[in-house]
Amino acid sequence: MSLVLIAAVKSLVLILLLLTGFAYLTYYERKLLARFHVRLGPNRAGPFGLLQPVADAVKAIFKEELVPDHVDKVVYLMAPALSLIPALVVFAVIPLAPDLTVFGYTISFTITDINVGLLYILAITSVATYGVMLAGWSSNNNYALLGALRTASQMISYELPLSLILVAVLLTTNIGREVGTLSLVEIVQQDRPWWLWLWLWLAFPIVFICMLAESNRSPFDLPETENELIAGFQIEYGGIKFALFFMAEYISMITGSALMASLFFGGWRGPLATPGTWYGPLVGFGWLFLKIVALLFVYIWVRASIPRIRYDQLLQFCWKFLTPLAILYLIATAVIVVLV
Repeated sequence: MSLVLIAAVKSLVLILLLLTGFAYLTYYERKLLARFHVRLGPNRAGPFGLLQPVADAVKAIFKEELVPDHVDKVVYLMAPALSLIPALVVFAVIPLAPDLTVFGYTISFTITDINVGLLYILAITSVATYGVMLAGWSSNNNYALLGALRTASQMISYELPLSLILVAVLLTTNIGREVGTLSLVEIVQQDRPWWLWLWLWLAFPIVFICMLAESNRSPFDLPETENELIAGFQIEYGGIKFALFFMAEYISMITGSALMASLFFGGWRGPLATPGTWYGPLVGFGWLFLKIVALLFVYIWVRASIPRIRYDQLLQFCWKFLTPLAILYLIATAVIVVLV
């Protein structure tokens, strides 16, 4: 019973952190985009505009709720939650900091460490696709349905090169070990030689591009492109239901950044993040936070710099360039692992 209670408390704290992170990620993005566009950004609600996310939340909560008569109401109301929940539960297997031992009791800063953690992440993130697809279908709107169809093909297409690269990363966990692992905790704790880090970093751009497509971020935000589909899959949603889709997208950005930081940049590892010390967890969480913020900066930098592409270009780029490149990288990684 105590283990269940501890897991519940950890989950509650993590959800509160993610919801707060989502709120201030919107502020972070608007401020950065303002700098890119030579504007000011939010500066009215509170000092330096820091209360703008609070004002936006209050507005979304009290905004009038409308449910069109022509929608499938059960699926229509279920779809936003189906998009948000997977983005939250993915963090259950991502290590946030090294363990802390107090009076002989070990405190783990991971909600659960399962030996198929990476497979769990791929499975859960795939479920989020159904939220967007069902939202477009249940809206009974042609533009929303087209957005849902785009989501299906886009997600399925970009999951292939992403999965191939992750398989290559998993192959590298065999180096220096008798068996490999899919546990994010063990992957972060593994000591890799410097040349292996350089090899892994070659695959990071492919994974980042796939993450952009998986989270429907610009320039791959084709399921909701307003110049073609008015607002895509979310056209019939407003108020807090629209905010849930908005929340799911931004939390997916945080989740994707945490995953990339754990696989390619050592996760919580860094100077002074020493396991077994009282300050290790605090410093380790700080390193992971800084890496996530840096990766989120790249997300926003791409949005400010690269225009949206055509939908046929989106799929051609995946099938004709990214997928063959991911296959070649996987083959090369397998050869390296065998030779080493």
